[in-house]
Amino acid sequence: MTSELASTQLADPKWQRWLSPAKLNLGLRILGRRDDGYHLLQTVFQLIDLADVIHLRTRTDGRINRVSELSGVAACDDLAVKAASALQAHTGSALGVDLHVAKQIPMGAGLGGGSSNAGTVLRALNRIWRLHLPADELAHVGAQLGADVAVFAHGCCAIGEGVGEKITPVELPKRRFLVVCAPVHVPTGQIFSDRRLTRDSLPSTIRGLLSDECWRNDCETAVTERFADVAEVLAWMRAAGPAQITGTGAAVYAQVADKATAEARLAQLPDAWRGWSVSSLSTAPEGADNDSFTGGTSPSW
Repeated sequence: MTSELASTQLADPKWQRWLSPAKLNLGLRILGRRDDGYHLLQTVFQLIDLADVIHLRTRTDGRINRVSELSGVAACDDLAVKAASALQAHTGSALGVDLHVAKQIPMGAGLGGGSSNAGTVLRALNRIWRLHLPADELAHVGAQLGADVAVFAHGCCAIGEGVGEKITPVELPKRRFLVVCAPVHVPTGQIFSDRRLTRDSLPSTIRGLLSDECWRNDCETAVTERFADVAEVLAWMRAAGPAQITGTGAAVYAQVADKATAEARLAQLPDAWRGWSVSSLSTAPEGADNDSFTGGTSPSW
């Protein structure tokens, strides 16, 4: 199925539409490293209204079938496909699914696109297949695919600890952000193996993690010294005020006063950069509720 055909076929009511939101890491502290190489961390996951669009259609033959393409990613390596397969294996469901994912979240940006796709598929199929699993069980399934999948399986803002899989849902204030992404793909593995990465930060209290005055990202030096484009975006953003990279990726964010402020900055972006004015979300959209989800604005793409 080509993307052109999909736009027509996806209008069929047999398909369900779910939005798969991006996230920001409001601070990222690296506390240490386990014997298996995974890093212990503390972060605050903030969901935002920049999203991929996922369409799902139940199959009765048990097949998990991706009907869209993702450049450079085979279906067997796609986290959305892996999530559906993992949930099927976990529950013994005889049902399958056709999956179509339309990407808006850039890869390698630290915005959690692949993890969000996986977590969204878990939540969607839990409803569509009528499995009725609790959020903690979905998150356990998701954590086997990647630490960040757990927060998207919960579908809410949260404090992440452990390797990111220990989730404590939190209420966060409504905020507007400017997000700008450098034209590079930052591989997470390279950053976590970098000798410049700080791995001995002291743990913060919950109050400290939730205070924007305490936000910091221990991965910043490793990212910006490896990727000059990210350093350039970060410097441009900080010329107007505080800004941070999110996760280990190429995107930089700053809290702004309002939409007009964000869009004024977006109008000044160099052509090679991508930018969005986004609002915070308290929870991820669910099924038909997606119709009220407007998404981030993107004058520069």
